[in-house]
Amino acid sequence: VTYDGRYVWFASGDRLNAFDPASAKMVRSIAVAAHAGTAFDGRHLYQLAEDRIQKIDPTTGRVLATIPAPGGGGDSGLAWAEGTLWVGQYRERKIHQIDPQTGVILRTIQSNRFVTGVTWIDGELWHATWEGEQGDLRRVDPRTGEVLERLDMPPGVAVSGLEADGGDRFFCGGGSSGKVRAVRRPK
Repeated sequence: VTYDGRYVWFASGDRLNAFDPASAKMVRSIAVAAHAGTAFDGRHLYQLAEDRIQKIDPTTGRVLATIPAPGGGGDSGLAWAEGTLWVGQYRERKIHQIDPQTGVILRTIQSNRFVTGVTWIDGELWHATWEGEQGDLRRVDPRTGEVLERLDMPPGVAVSGLEADGGDRFFCGGGSSGKVRAVRRPK
């Protein structure tokens, strides 16, 4: 899940879809491999597609570049911050900061739960978890991975992606439910 300032974009297997969060209406769909995390750098979309990350022109839908994903297909979330990509690695419970041109890992943070989404907002790193029918959103120290704050989701509510809208909302992918939920961000 990512937010370009106007639309929320989400992956659905063979398509990258956009909807207007104000009306919940679908406004765009791009035919491209889209298996997990999506990010926006202010100009381009980045999309996890199995063992690679694709840089996509949102206007034309064209794949402009491809880099290897650090988890080799086990990646689960994607965010843009500090001029780099932040990639969740699901079962390994890691978040990697990588170079968007080469895919080289610059830093790795360990979590104690499955990582299902990653986002940055106001200098804060947040990640989503989903494990054992319980999900939560966590603000973590980007240097140490220490959990600084946690928002528990209701039992059975899956979180399969995470993005902040730049204000007071998180957009949370709902896994196989086909839903994207808005969750109020604490201030």
